[in-house]
Amino acid sequence: MSLPPPLQTGDQVAIIATARYISKAEIQPALDLLKNWGLKPILGSSIGQQEHQFAGSDQERAKDFQNQLNHPDMKAIWCARGGYGSVRILDHIDFSSLKKKPKWIIGYSDVTAIHLHLQSLSFASLHAQMALDIETKSSSTSTQLQKVVFGENAGISSQNIHPLQKNGTASGEIIGGNLSVLYSLLGSSSTPSFEGKILFLEDLDEYLYHIDRMMQNLKRSGLLSQISGLIVGGMTDMKDNAVPFGKTAEEIIFEVVKDLNIPVAFNFPAGHAETNLPLIFGETAHLSVTLNRVQLIY
Repeated sequence: MSLPPPLQTGDQVAIIATARYISKAEIQPALDLLKNWGLKPILGSSIGQQEHQFAGSDQERAKDFQNQLNHPDMKAIWCARGGYGSVRILDHIDFSSLKKKPKWIIGYSDVTAIHLHLQSLSFASLHAQMALDIETKSSSTSTQLQKVVFGENAGISSQNIHPLQKNGTASGEIIGGNLSVLYSLLGSSSTPSFEGKILFLEDLDEYLYHIDRMMQNLKRSGLLSQISGLIVGGMTDMKDNAVPFGKTAEEIIFEVVKDLNIPVAFNFPAGHAETNLPLIFGETAHLSVTLNRVQLIY
């Protein structure tokens, strides 16, 4: 799978909203950041538009995305925020222009729908912070994103060791993203192959029994038996019922994968957490989980 070329000083980067409404004022920190990187930010027509909770109608959001995909001088597309709505525009977009002119599609959370669809079409993409996140994520989040889009070393080394991790090594393309969004797309045309892949999962604001339900589905569908490794990022602000479920999100996941002969990393610095480091979906990566370190090398 071919990766988009590294960005260069003066390149244009579009900021669009594929899901929830966002104001132009909320995007200003991202505009300033891109300018500081020597890039030229371009606001898509979806920024500032609103139809109920969405950034304009499905057709308007899809048209904005399509225009940026087709624009010959647009080198990357940065999704402004998540929420819900990206899946609603997938069938209105023609991604074929990426075959001749690949460009980074950047985002996470609800943008997982776009990542998975791109993976099913064999296009690379970048799981990374939203344009809205500049002031709420750690400085290393933006610094690492800058390195990746400019073609520098994209590897990640973390000492966030977890007692449930499973040590070992694996190689394969990284797929996945938000667990809830992934679960919602299983069985659709946007489901990529899991065979030999390193699966990344993260989630936010979910009930623990929902996490268990989704993981049981991944297990019973046979998808987990196909992967070469598992990376679990932030499982943030999990919710429980009045009668407790009795396990943490990490314990739920471990229970499902403990008998698989694959490395498993928890607390990886990606997803809905203060540090959300970029993951290149579609490029072969090498995962190493040891007693004192987790490394991801491309």
